[in-house]
Amino acid sequence: MSRLEGLRANSSEFTLEGKPFRILGGSIHYFRVPRAHWADRLLKLKACGLNTLTTYVPWNLHEPQRGVFNFEDELDLEAYLYLAASMGLWVILRPGPYICAEWDLGGLPSWLLRDEHMKLRTTYPGFTNAVNSFFDQLIKKVAPHQYSKGGPIIAVQVENEYGAYNADEEYMPFIKEALLSRGITELLMTSDGEGLNLGGVKGALQTMNFQKLNMGGIKYLDETQPHQPKMVMEYWSGWFDLWGELHHVYAADDMINVVSEILKLQMSINLYMFHGGTNFGFMNGAFSVGLLAPKAMVTSYDYDAPLSEAGDYTNKYHLLRNLFSQFHTQPLPVLPPHRDRKAYQPVLIHQHLSLWDSLQFTDKPFHSEKPVNMENLPVNNNNGQSYGYTLYETNINSGGMLKSNNNIRDRALVFVDKHFVGVLDYKTQELAVPDGKEQRTLSLLVENCGRVNYGKTLDEQRKGLIGDIQLNQQLLRDFTIHSLDMNPGFINSLEKSDHWKSVRQQSSVPGFFQTKFYVNSFPEDTFIKLPGWTKGVIFINGKNLGRYWSIGPQQTLYVPGPWLHRGDNQVTVFEEQETDGKIHFTSTPDYGMAVDVK
Repeated sequence: MSRLEGLRANSSEFTLEGKPFRILGGSIHYFRVPRAHWADRLLKLKACGLNTLTTYVPWNLHEPQRGVFNFEDELDLEAYLYLAASMGLWVILRPGPYICAEWDLGGLPSWLLRDEHMKLRTTYPGFTNAVNSFFDQLIKKVAPHQYSKGGPIIAVQVENEYGAYNADEEYMPFIKEALLSRGITELLMTSDGEGLNLGGVKGALQTMNFQKLNMGGIKYLDETQPHQPKMVMEYWSGWFDLWGELHHVYAADDMINVVSEILKLQMSINLYMFHGGTNFGFMNGAFSVGLLAPKAMVTSYDYDAPLSEAGDYTNKYHLLRNLFSQFHTQPLPVLPPHRDRKAYQPVLIHQHLSLWDSLQFTDKPFHSEKPVNMENLPVNNNNGQSYGYTLYETNINSGGMLKSNNNIRDRALVFVDKHFVGVLDYKTQELAVPDGKEQRTLSLLVENCGRVNYGKTLDEQRKGLIGDIQLNQQLLRDFTIHSLDMNPGFINSLEKSDHWKSVRQQSSVPGFFQTKFYVNSFPEDTFIKLPGWTKGVIFINGKNLGRYWSIGPQQTLYVPGPWLHRGDNQVTVFEEQETDGKIHFTSTPDYGMAVDVK
């Protein structure tokens, strides 16, 4: 088609090349889906009758250290845009820099928090300089993929739900200008749920986010943008899950009724999520309301979306396809075939390595008089530690009452001379330490369970020990601190090590447990299940699948077939508390007991 006039919002409906155009969109995040499955998921989106793909861009993955950028492999955004274009899909790009997304710190890199005065999502110079540096790299990659240049991007979102944050009136104009000055020329939009009346910026079309039909918000858009099209940028097709709670589901009939109403009102729509995918690694966010302690998101981002975590069709998918087919003059594409999964045979753990023996593969420890939070540790080229665990050790001369003063972020296993004595977290802030005659080593293995991704506490998301802890009213001093971020280099060294012990010897927790399983045919997707284990992290062939935790709701972890090999596959599990020595596989996920979204 000729490219004379892109997406416009100059009348009650969108136009593309001057002809009426309704956005039927779906969100799929490239960074939550194995690259080898991108095509499958996008074909299924197209076959559902959608014409537009929407994605966020996670700054924290693309710039893991200040000035070090990664746009390769699973993060090759340009390849994702080319793929969408090759399928005839349009794209709405949501580059942030803040994305929420139930993603650690809403996608902002944790190294920003090394600055004790940092004010995220404002025009504080420490923040705007970092945004400018990131956008210099990002926008030059995506600008050539805009509609006017022959690419699929028809619109770009300015920031994300800023109405609910609303900390600096100069911030949204700054982000808008940061996009325009680097060559973004397509239609700009903003997107808000709470604070719809506060989230806009001059020159960008306001859109709204909801699950139950929000007539008040629709009326607001009618009044403030009377001769412009209305769009639901995030129609929430399901909801996220938190550790220790139930699995959220949203009834398919309720969903389809609201989607039908939105379309009857002549509005455009984007389904968030169309396909959720997975919070691989340590990338899950956390949810916090008011002064309540944050609760971490689970590893699965299935979201009860129309396409499941593993890419399966659901009842929602078929209902939506039936509905959207009415908005097409041609028949919809044939449904791509269902992908097989396999329940591989269970395998026994054959060797283990204690946490203490694994420390030799970490960076050299840091000595500090006072506790230092993980972001301010002098590791990773002075970018601090972003994710994983941090081990704090100091000497004590007596037992007594250990008090955290609520300075543990987020959860600590406590040991005396490597013997486990208990857990400190938001709920438990005191622990009795057994008496002993001589000097002993007190160790706290502190886990960053995931940074809050939404709300007013973003500036307070430093992790590890963020202040003093005390034993019998005495502040503890003189710490040795090990950074245990379990990065690929560490896991690689660990797996190649000859320090592993046979499981016939007494195994020690916390520790790493290793085995292999054999795949004798084309590797297919599967799910891992660990009944009898408590809490930890699973790596397959060096890739971090994410966290498991027996408290649920989630009881299985998704294993993408493309991450497996024909032949032997290495499984390494870090377990905090107990193991039953066996790894199970299943072809069906278990997300736990379900509850309807309120």
